[in-house]
Order: sequence, then structure tokens, then C-alpha cells
Amino acid sequence: MNIKSLTAVLTAALALAASSAMARELKLADFQPPTHFVLEQAYKPFADAIAEKTGGEVTVSIFMGGELGPGPAEQYNRAVDGVADIVFGLPGYTASNFPKTLLAELPGVISAETGTAQMLANLDKLSDEYRRVVLLGIWNNAPNLLFMAEKPVHSLEDLKGLKLRVPSRNAGLVVEAWGATPVSMPATEIYNSMQTGVIDGAMIDATALSAFRLAEVTKYVTSGMETTISDFFLVMNRDSFDDLSAEQQEIVLEAGGEAAINGNAAWLAVADKAMADFVATDGKEQITLSPEEAARFNEISATVVEQVVSEADASGLDARAYVEALQND
Repeated sequence: MNIKSLTAVLTAALALAASSAMARELKLADFQPPTHFVLEQAYKPFADAIAEKTGGEVTVSIFMGGELGPGPAEQYNRAVDGVADIVFGLPGYTASNFPKTLLAELPGVISAETGTAQMLANLDKLSDEYRRVVLLGIWNNAPNLLFMAEKPVHSLEDLKGLKLRVPSRNAGLVVEAWGATPVSMPATEIYNSMQTGVIDGAMIDATALSAFRLAEVTKYVTSGMETTISDFFLVMNRDSFDDLSAEQQEIVLEAGGEAAINGNAAWLAVADKAMADFVATDGKEQITLSPEEAARFNEISATVVEQVVSEADASGLDARAYVEALQND
């Protein structure tokens, strides 16, 4: 081989090595099952956008069902510690880290349809709570309803003494004010707990009827009152983010915002279909509170909201200003 040919081969090899060195695989971790709709409707478009816009220099591998570690409540720490580069989680599972974020879940603060846009428009107000990670996206689910295993809920009195799973501390305050006993529990544990009678029911959105198969253990779903709306986040390990170029960082942030919008749209659409399928099933019933009874629930919820916002303001959180910003749609 002559010098010219050898030089060409070495140059090509060096270029290939440099390209390989620059390529970066990001691991995304989610505790939800691999059959969950979020995979196709949010994560795959997210991964495709990043791969396409970075020319394949950054790719995303998705690990569902807790493959990178069990326990939904540990998701945030997995991002902080670098067990995964990107994680999906609920701020309500580690509520002490996200008191301002969780104001959005209080009854009446956001709507299911506009809440995601409002939260994305006010991300700067949450910067202190996500200083250990990079917040890529945040979105809300459909309104949380009351799933009941055996006991129908038509009124506040029907809740007395019942044990209800709640997704967060704030939701627990609402349920407790309504007269039930809140039980903190991740979504993955609800099925068995309702089936065995550990809890009487759960506060969760309608997507769980299909995504977590809760229609199998739920006989009644009660709606009609203002209720909590849960938040979800995608956060990224800060070192992993800093390892990317400025252009790649911008691409990942943009894809995160789109994933949030796609996630919200998916949750709302799946919730509508799951509720329709539930109602169409023999032996299942959706209970819509009467206007008078819904007003009783809402009056109590409003008291809880004022209490939480006032206490958060007193702690220096600037809570009321954030709530008003979210409501200014």
C-alpha cells in the first residue's frame, strides 16, 4: 500500500473513531409497564426527534417496567445519581422536593386541557426545585377520579371511614378533608391492594383503567367534582446534559417540550376511551355527582387549596404568584 492510500485509510479510521467517540446513548427509565401508551405516543417520537436532529450523534434507549431499578419513588434519585440519563416520574412521589410544582395539582388551579401549556410557559418559576437535574418537560394527566372496588360514592357521607389511595400529599389532604383515610401508594400497587381489600378505592385518572388494568378491580368510578390533576416530569442527569454540545442540548430540550405536549394529549385521549369502555362493560358504573353534592365536595376542596397556598407562601415559596400565573391562560 502506498503512502497516499495508507494516509487515506488512516484518515477514514480516525474520522470513524471520532464519530464513535462523539456518539452518545442516553438511557431513559420509566417504571410503567412496556405496554403503557406513553412508550409509543411520547417516548418514541422524543427519541426519533433527537436522533434525527443530531444526525445520530445522540440516541435514546428506553427502559420500561423498572428495568434500571425498581420503585417509582426512586425515579428522581436515579436521575440525580446518574443511574439513568433521563427519567419519567411523578413529583408527588417525592413531594418534599417539589412543593411549588405540586401546587398545580390542587383542585381548580389548572385544567386538564390547558395545564401543560401553562406549566411549560412558567418553567422558569420552578428552577430552584430542579437545580440538581435538568427539567426537560412537565405535563398533567386527566382529572383524577375516585375508583371504588365495591362501595359506590354518591356523597361525602359515602366516603366516611374508607381507605383511598392518593398520588401525593396534597391529594391526601383533599381526600382527608372529604372524610376518607388517604393511603400513599404508587400506581403499580393499586391493583393488588384493591383486589385484596387493603384499600377501598383509589384516586387516579381514567387511563389507569386500561394502562394498569384497574377496570378489572373497579366497580364504580365517581366524577363530577373538582379534583386533583397529577403532574409528570422528564428530568435529565445534569452531568449527562452538560456532556452534550450546546446545539445538542437545545435539541434535547425542544424534544422534551414536545414529549410533554404529546404526553398530555395521549393521557387525555386514552382517559376518554378507557372511561367509555368502562361504562360500556356490564357490571360497571360511572357515578356523576349531582350539582348540589359536587358543590359540597368543591367547597371543602377550596378550603384545602387556600390552606396549602397560604402555608407555602408563609414558607417563602411565592406560591400564590405561581398559582395565579398558571391560572392566567
